[in-house]
Order: sequence, then C-alpha cells, then structure tokens
Amino acid sequence: MQHHPCCLLCDQAPETMRHLMLHCPLSRQAWHETLAWLRIPAPIPNQEATLMDWWQHAKEATPQAQCKALQSVALLVPWLIWKHR
Repeated sequence: MQHHPCCLLCDQAPETMRHLMLHCPLSRQAWHETLAWLRIPAPIPNQEATLMDWWQHAKEATPQAQCKALQSVALLVPWLIWKHR
C-alpha cells in the first residue's frame, strides 16, 4: 500500500501521528474552533509529547462542569481529523 510521505492536510511536513494530531495547521484550527465553539477554556494541543499528555493537562485547566465535553472533544476531534485526512 502506497503512503504519501507528506501530510495530506497541509503538505508542509512529514506525516506522523504527532504532526497530524498536534502540529498540522489545519488540525490546530480544528482544535481551536471546536474548543472555542464549546467554550471549553482548555488550551489547544501545543508542545505536548502526545495527545494523552495534552488531555491530562487540559483536564486540569477545565472546570468540572465541562469535563465530559472535554472528554468527548478529546475523542471526536482526532477521529474527525483522521477521517478528513
């Protein structure tokens, strides 16, 4: 099976899972728009080593009343990014 070496969303960097979920400009926009739309005060994934590290950090910055929404976002945004890819 052929694999395109560059990110299919931005074509700016090698496609790795870390780039695709955390660093790709289109993915970062998806994170920002989703968190802003839901008014979740967590920061978008930035310099964390993994998505799980971001989620652990984001849970601390999110009020208890919004933690279920954050859990949904942490699962749905990566899935949507992957599907869009």
